Amino acid sequence: MLIEKYIENMKTINIYKSFKKLLGVFGLIALALSFNGCEQFDLDENPAASQSQVVTYSSMPQLELGVTGIYGKLNKAAWMSTFYVNGWSGDDITTHVASNKADFREYDQRFVTPENSRTLTNWNGVYEMIRAANTVLQSVEGQTLSDPDPTKQERLIGETYFLRAIMFNHLMRIHGRIPLVLEVDPFQQPALASQLEVFEQIERDLLEAESRLPIKSAFAGSTTPSSGTARAFLARLYMDWAGFPLKDASKYAQAVSSAKMVIDNAAAHGFGLEPDLAKLWSLEGRLNQEGVFTIAYSNSAGNLTNRKMGKLGLPTDFAGWQETFAEIRFFEDMPEGVRKTATYYDEIPVDAGGTITAGTPDKLIPWEEFKDQQSPIFRKIVGDLADGDWNQFQTLRSDLFMRYAEVLLIYAEASGETGSAGADAWNALNMVHRRAEGIDINTPDASDLTASDGAIQDLAFTERKWEFAGEFIRWNDLVRKEQVEAALGNRNPQVSIGTSYDENGVGTPKPLTTAQNPILGSLGTDNYYAPIPLQEIEKNPNLAN
Repeated sequence: MLIEKYIENMKTINIYKSFKKLLGVFGLIALALSFNGCEQFDLDENPAASQSQVVTYSSMPQLELGVTGIYGKLNKAAWMSTFYVNGWSGDDITTHVASNKADFREYDQRFVTPENSRTLTNWNGVYEMIRAANTVLQSVEGQTLSDPDPTKQERLIGETYFLRAIMFNHLMRIHGRIPLVLEVDPFQQPALASQLEVFEQIERDLLEAESRLPIKSAFAGSTTPSSGTARAFLARLYMDWAGFPLKDASKYAQAVSSAKMVIDNAAAHGFGLEPDLAKLWSLEGRLNQEGVFTIAYSNSAGNLTNRKMGKLGLPTDFAGWQETFAEIRFFEDMPEGVRKTATYYDEIPVDAGGTITAGTPDKLIPWEEFKDQQSPIFRKIVGDLADGDWNQFQTLRSDLFMRYAEVLLIYAEASGETGSAGADAWNALNMVHRRAEGIDINTPDASDLTASDGAIQDLAFTERKWEFAGEFIRWNDLVRKEQVEAALGNRNPQVSIGTSYDENGVGTPKPLTTAQNPILGSLGTDNYYAPIPLQEIEKNPNLAN
């Protein structure tokens, strides 16, 4: 069923609008999960033929529902850990040594096969969203809607360009070269674009988005993008562009100017650092000013919950799903302080029955004593214990797809790379650093980083390492700076887990542990990107080149 049929079944546009208000924005996303403005809805239709039909939009509700459909597909793609499968490649995240985590282990061990099912699921979800964006753009191109609202129309088109851009970017970071699908044609057999072509297309889309988007998102946490959101993603893009594989150092200057634009207009965009870092991974903080772009979830309609957190970060000792653990070496190396406490649980409080408790515990169980797998626990994954979603497969916590802290650190690092770092660049770095130290972010302190501590670009890169631990982006930093060998080649933990005692009660530390999932693949640049899914190559041999 095409969108016209749906609206006809709703009887009138007024009923549609009332229904939209009743559902709210998350309800609309749930509704739109089943269809995008011009894609098939009737299950009896031929999917390929239906997706090849671009039906001209004639009214604002059609355009609005079409764009809402893209957000629905974003939720559908992102709600599982599969969306971030490349994050297990970093030196901060590991998975279970056995169980049903083989696809995650392939990334963890840098031995990713073309048959990896998580790769394929992610590929299909991202391209489904890209096709939905293409459908909207072609359906509205050159059209004058019957109930015109030029500002709203521009905003919705801007959101479409933005969503397409970040999905191309997301997939490029995993595979390097990808096909640039820019039109609705289910029968096309696109070849892989060069990486330069992909960078240039993402840049074009983000610039188109920025020119159309409002200065500030209408929603808390920037769950829809603003012009500042688009400019922040441009800054991120330019950092990648300046690094491996293109190494176009001129892009550092563009990263500087883009990040500075966002920082200078942060108040107007509604961006800022959340003073309490731990709050970012609680239910209370799921929509906050630090979100430059946030993927939000809801159970009000369609059960659009986030299913990559909660018990997925716990071992079976606590009825966990043993999917996302912390690397021991990374955990040990992180400086102690507020940020480390906000990032990890190094011990789990339990009651007399051995169940996790947010109250006064009967016992604290350190991670070294876990019976299932001895790995530290990510608080960022498990969440605030008082929220109770540690015992669930789903949560309403958001994905902070980009945080304002990243904008500040991009500005500091890129300024250093261009030799233009002044007091404002050092202050940007130290705002993030002060929060990690548990002090006021706006007040200079004796603990501030200075040139005597090192080059600002190196300090900012290290600050990113600790700031974004467990957020699935560390691998991207290692790739762009060609630091994979340095990070993963020395992966073994430093600790001895536990102590053995002889008959006289004399304790002897056990030997040093080794990495739970040792590296199996190459750590060279030849293995920085995951292979294209084999099933996609079988359908389109042009992807083999």
